[in-house]
Amino acid sequence: MANIDVDITPSAQTYLKELLQKQSDSDDVGIRMFVANPGTPQAETCIAYCRPGEVKEGDVSMVLDGFQAYFEERSLPFLKDAKVDYSADRMGGQLTIRAPNSKMPQVTDDSPLEDRINYVLYNEVNPGLAAHGGEVSLVEVTDDSYAILRFGGGCQGCSAVDLTLKNGVEVALMDKLPELKGIRDITDHTDRTQAYF
Repeated sequence: MANIDVDITPSAQTYLKELLQKQSDSDDVGIRMFVANPGTPQAETCIAYCRPGEVKEGDVSMVLDGFQAYFEERSLPFLKDAKVDYSADRMGGQLTIRAPNSKMPQVTDDSPLEDRINYVLYNEVNPGLAAHGGEVSLVEVTDDSYAILRFGGGCQGCSAVDLTLKNGVEVALMDKLPELKGIRDITDHTDRTQAYF
């Protein structure tokens, strides 16, 4: 069983339990914690309701004070040393989530292809594009192993984007990730408001 290194304080557990009780008459509703865009500057640590039937394959569970918590297995390395706390105040209070490792690239040869693509984009491709005010992000990986990308900033609408895509981004990704079949760009390049020419 995977190790869950997340501290959900007693005050946070009480707060979450009260929220869950208001949400449903059923005792089966829990929470699910995961990191969206893990290992990238856009990483966000999320807590969502988890109703019966919404548990995903591979989720790791933990029994808390009056409810069940599920953790996305893929997110566990990025949730290491995370802390969920609740502080009451005159305005009602605030739930805070601190996950110091959520933005840290944690990629091995066994990491999911999506994580390895994001690692190459954010550590090798985007630093070069940033000189032109641009960036590229992964939208999804298709079932047939194509990376669907979206360009932003100065790359959106840029006259040289085809060259950047084929000679820069695709070469970098295909060189590092041979199991990738190719890349596709879904950016609307007719919008040239921020384009770098």
